[in-house]
Amino acid sequence: MTRPRPGFADDLDATLAEAFRLLSRGVADRRSAFHTPCLGSVGADGRPRLRTVVLRGFDPQTRTLRIHTDRRSAKAAEILANPWVMLHAYDPAAQVQIRLAGKASLHAEDAVADAAWAASRPFSRLCYAIQEAPGTPVPAPPPAPRDAAGGRAHFAALLIAFDRLEWLWLCAEGHRRARFAWDGEGRRDACWLVP
Repeated sequence: MTRPRPGFADDLDATLAEAFRLLSRGVADRRSAFHTPCLGSVGADGRPRLRTVVLRGFDPQTRTLRIHTDRRSAKAAEILANPWVMLHAYDPAAQVQIRLAGKASLHAEDAVADAAWAASRPFSRLCYAIQEAPGTPVPAPPPAPRDAAGGRAHFAALLIAFDRLEWLWLCAEGHRRARFAWDGEGRRDACWLVP
């Protein structure tokens, strides 16, 4: 028995709506494959750097995603030096890949960071309370922090405003790939691509 073909299979507007729905679900549902996308940035040596992050917010009106980071991390330094990033997520159950490209901005001592910290769960805050900076060599694994209070000094919110979205849906009856791009005025251009 074949499943009915979804509306987004042959409609660019429906494809973008589905992409935004999946990103929104990634924020709200920690079991969603879109909850933990891969973030790419450019290292100080000019080489690409990848890491898995947790999607904490998405505003479809401004095409802005929010993740959290330790402001002492290499990721934070890389983005301060070169704000161009890519985000990649793939859901094997839905057979959908989304790639986003845009500029990231780091927020550590402002209202964006304060609101993100306030909305964070106590367990998540503990991640930032560790004394050593992420990536610091240590002789043994450090003990888990028990008090999150010191974590605020190391916490930052990272906003990614994307101006390009690529969609790939894998389907035995015919894959679909699309590209959406927005100019500086917010005007959208959309087209199908060969998968």
